[in-house]
Amino acid sequence: MPEQQSGQQARLIRGGELVVDDSRAFQPPEGDGQALPPDEPGWVVPLDTWLGAQDALRARSHPVAVQISPDDDVARLAGESGAVDPRGIAFIAVSFPVYTDGRGYSQAQLLRQRYGWQGELRAVGDVMIDTIHYQARCGFDSFLVKPGHDPHRALAAFGTFTQHYQQAYPKPVPPQRAA
Repeated sequence: MPEQQSGQQARLIRGGELVVDDSRAFQPPEGDGQALPPDEPGWVVPLDTWLGAQDALRARSHPVAVQISPDDDVARLAGESGAVDPRGIAFIAVSFPVYTDGRGYSQAQLLRQRYGWQGELRAVGDVMIDTIHYQARCGFDSFLVKPGHDPHRALAAFGTFTQHYQQAYPKPVPPQRAA
């Protein structure tokens, strides 16, 4: 389990393990709606960038991740087909700017249940020890733990609850234990 790489602390929980997040956000220059990140691994583009250039981005050798903000309508990602086409998408990152903003939970449910997203769904932003269990119940399967929160305690939080009232929602998978 890689705990540190390049001097960075592992804060990304993926597949029940802590890993270093190697993604980087692409912000198009002001007024340049045609700008795209280099064809390199690790880029996360805003939904509007993806929608404006998805054919070009799908044709690249390295897929990009798509960032969903709380104000974004995830139905736009599904398009006319009513399902998210995974070609060219490394993962979908749903932003929680503050932990009290619950729109990301709804977006995750919609992406998984209505729009058929089967790939990685990552919670980013104000992702805390107290929230990841609930985020996992809504369909997230990776979590970028907020700086200042102990990622080991966050990983352990998946085992916080053993009984659930809402049986229709998925139960979080406990972390993998190294033998």
